[in-house]
Amino acid sequence: MDIILLKDIDKVGDKHTVVSVKDGYARNFLIPKGMAIVANKPNMAKLDEIIRKEEEAVAARLAEFQEIAEKMKDQVLKIGAKAGQSGKIFGSVTNVQIANAIKEQFGIEVERRKIELPEEIKTLGTYVAKLNLHPEVENSVSFEVVSE
Repeated sequence: MDIILLKDIDKVGDKHTVVSVKDGYARNFLIPKGMAIVANKPNMAKLDEIIRKEEEAVAARLAEFQEIAEKMKDQVLKIGAKAGQSGKIFGSVTNVQIANAIKEQFGIEVERRKIELPEEIKTLGTYVAKLNLHPEVENSVSFEVVSE
């Protein structure tokens, strides 16, 4: 069955693309969850309108994203983690913890999926994470992992 994806779905495809999936997967999961619609003629005609509306909404939020990027420029987040004697932390620091730290320390809500870590963070130290807020806004945030 051909469907139009309304969201990015791992191992299936990107948002606003037409993909072919098994009928049961489309009818029983993707379509009821609002992740896709059937790729018929009326929906294909609506696709351009859907893309245009989303682009307008993102363009309207561009100023907000630029303000967030400016506010976080030259700031360092502090993230606490339990660590052993050698500086190795138990577990690792994730993008969820960084999103929570941004919310606590700056009062800014950033979706965890928009935070990209350079590598797995398993030791104390200073790191830089990339924030993918908007295609036109490049931003990174420095954070320091400290022992609790």
